[in-house]
Amino acid sequence: MAPADKEVAGYRSDQPSDSGSNGKKRKFEDESYTEQTSNTMPPLQQPDLPKFNLTSTRRPSQDSGSAKDEDGHSSQEWQTVDHRAKKKAKKIPKSHSKNYPSIQFSKECRLNSQIKISDLQTLVLYILADGSSPQFVSVRHRPEIRKVVVLMVPGLEMSMFDTLAADDNSSRLHSYDRNYRSPDQYYPNRLKVDTLPESLQPFADMFEHIWPVKTPGDDKYSKMHSPLHAMLTAPLPKSREEKNWNKNRKGATPAKEPQDWKNSRTPITEFIHPPDILHENDYTLHPAAYDDETDRQNLVERRKSNGVSGEHGWVDTLVKNFVDGTSPDNEIEGGSITAGRDILAMDCEMCMTGENEFSLTRISVVGWDGSVIIDELVKPAKPIINYVTQYSGITEKMLAPVTTTLPDIQKKLLDILTPRTILIGHSLNSDLTALKITHPFIIDTAVIYPHPRGPPLKSSLKWLAQKYLGKEIQKGHGTTGPGAGHDSIEDARTCLELVKQKCEKGKDWGTSDAQGENIFKRVARAGVKYKNQGGSAVPSPTNGKSSAAVDWGDPRKGPGAAASFPIGCKNDEEVMEGVIRAVKGDPDGREIPGGGVDFVWARFRELEALKGWWNNNKVTALEAAAKDETPAVVPNGDAIPVSDSNPFSGTTSLRSNPFLPPTAINVEAKNAPPSKPTVDPSNASTTSLPPPATIDPSKSVSEVAAELTRRIAKIHEELPPCTALVIYSGSGDPREMSRLQAMQAQFKREYQIKKWDQLSVQWTDTEEQALKRALAVARDGVGFIAVK
Repeated sequence: MAPADKEVAGYRSDQPSDSGSNGKKRKFEDESYTEQTSNTMPPLQQPDLPKFNLTSTRRPSQDSGSAKDEDGHSSQEWQTVDHRAKKKAKKIPKSHSKNYPSIQFSKECRLNSQIKISDLQTLVLYILADGSSPQFVSVRHRPEIRKVVVLMVPGLEMSMFDTLAADDNSSRLHSYDRNYRSPDQYYPNRLKVDTLPESLQPFADMFEHIWPVKTPGDDKYSKMHSPLHAMLTAPLPKSREEKNWNKNRKGATPAKEPQDWKNSRTPITEFIHPPDILHENDYTLHPAAYDDETDRQNLVERRKSNGVSGEHGWVDTLVKNFVDGTSPDNEIEGGSITAGRDILAMDCEMCMTGENEFSLTRISVVGWDGSVIIDELVKPAKPIINYVTQYSGITEKMLAPVTTTLPDIQKKLLDILTPRTILIGHSLNSDLTALKITHPFIIDTAVIYPHPRGPPLKSSLKWLAQKYLGKEIQKGHGTTGPGAGHDSIEDARTCLELVKQKCEKGKDWGTSDAQGENIFKRVARAGVKYKNQGGSAVPSPTNGKSSAAVDWGDPRKGPGAAASFPIGCKNDEEVMEGVIRAVKGDPDGREIPGGGVDFVWARFRELEALKGWWNNNKVTALEAAAKDETPAVVPNGDAIPVSDSNPFSGTTSLRSNPFLPPTAINVEAKNAPPSKPTVDPSNASTTSLPPPATIDPSKSVSEVAAELTRRIAKIHEELPPCTALVIYSGSGDPREMSRLQAMQAQFKREYQIKKWDQLSVQWTDTEEQALKRALAVARDGVGFIAVK
């Protein structure tokens, strides 16, 4: 036997091997050793081993017995046994324990202004999903908060809670001009039972503070935005790619489709601007903008006084009425986005011929397929004092041999701009002014792709091309060498591409609505269940939060459609019952599972209805819009300003209630559409709510407030421990603001076609300042925050 074999034969199992492996697993591979020991040791028999299938993890059923092969041996499979039990949700902490959750306001917190509804939304998303930490409160033991209930109660006002009298700040309650320059004006105020009216004293038992909450809006242009959408539409979080893009690249971040985005193919006629939008964007109106002959004559007189009539070199395209542009149904192909219309895109370049005067020097017109229809240089009638080559791309050498004049171009445009032609451009009002021509069918890409911060700001065409088309244009911008300035053909084709993209994706594409996400979808997508709740503390669509929307009417016809359980109601009592049902679940678990949902949003409306804040005369407003009358003002003083109506699309948008999302009244046109929107009361908006028939008008505000308090206290009583409760009013009193806005809208319409002494409404600085004060009151809401 070789020495090496002797070492193997003498190897002891309890001695470590040189290789570091276990000696018990060592094999004896030498055959001579086997022969030598066969005479002295009994032969070793191989035990019967079961046959295993290493590729299967199926566990055999317990009642089937052990399967055996032909030799009678048991045939089994590998099993994966997980001895780790699933984590169970920890018990809810006791109310007086150190780890009980709370939402607290610190007096050391530095507030510079009122909190906004978006701040309350941030708080909700921070608790339930992936929101950032709020800056106005401290959330202690966030993972212990199991549910969030948000109640919108329009009609609640700071003046109802006489808490400021104790702080000698009662002047704030009666001040019409609220600038919030003092910390006392925007810090929360402690609720005290002895200072509250008897009907509202339970609020002091549920909440520690009352918060001044500001409704979103625009002070400069006296507009208030929807407080409903301020809570229910959440901004999209930026992805890592977007953040890196902003760091490493210049220009606009490429647009992306929001979560669950669905394209909505839309005919191009839906984007034609109505006369009021054209007027707001400094367009000279075409006579066909009005059907009434008196209105047309007034427009002619107005244009003469402004120096934009035929006597001043202006021409109007040969369109008599709006209906002349409508194509018969038999000429429209199915699914066509052009709707039988001729589409042209135009861009012009101008040079300076005076201190503040620009004259046409180049015009480019392209067709729907991008082919060039017109591309000509134009010789201005006045001498050019500055070619602004860095923007126009025009040089003195280029214009030297040109003999084409503005009347020549006008004649060509009158030949191609027919009643069925839709003209597209970017800030086209300046181009048409340089051309001294009007046309009624206009689509302006600066309008259909609004600036993120709203009007009067407008996005540049270069920025829109970067964001939505992913391409660079106007590379010669600001240069004076070869290729300097803009290329009008390139700009016209870019406008065409933007409109085509809008038609393919839908009206919301490129607007602020496309940049937001429904809060119910956000909670379901990014909801977080923490480890003490039996989750992994990681956002997961498969482990997201459930939600419920409880509202008057049918929540499925609004933002509540995205909730897990939309619950429609007819009165505030049903709203209370719906909230309790959503929080606790159905007893049998048939629809809402036991334990309820994680997030509930609900709205009480009887208080605002009694105060006259809720307007129900939508059909009356539509009829007034159809007759081009003054927006309706109902007896309670609530006005319905009518705006954003498009007679071409058959759709009228009303901002009749600041608490409701914008409502579209679709009017189906049969054969040729009428010149003005036709109103059919039976075809009212599907999102319109039933009138509050259960309200007794003889009741006082204090009686209705007492009923409201009872319902909120009942909800608070039924909430399980560790539930966050947020209440917000949405806004202050909007009636005076609505009345003045209607007055301003009437003035703007009449000012287009009438002389100053013929106006039925005068709008001066006095009314302007009154509107700003009324807007401040309307944007002054209240809020309450607590954890039960």
